[in-house]
Amino acid sequence: MAEKTNQPNAIARFYRETVGELRKVSWPTREEALNLTGIVLIVLIAMAALLGLVDEVGFLLVGRALGGQ
Repeated sequence: MAEKTNQPNAIARFYRETVGELRKVSWPTREEALNLTGIVLIVLIAMAALLGLVDEVGFLLVGRALGGQ
């Protein structure tokens, strides 16, 4: 019969290691988080507008190339 070693439960070890790593994280302040969120939203809206414009121009060009009006 194999001897049982005193190894911690894998789930408990994972939890302990995860908590230890999260303590090392440098969390942003509320103000930094709000500023970064605003930047992300502005870039998201700008890129959506740009991609919408490119899509519309492409649609019109393909339509004309295929003989549409």
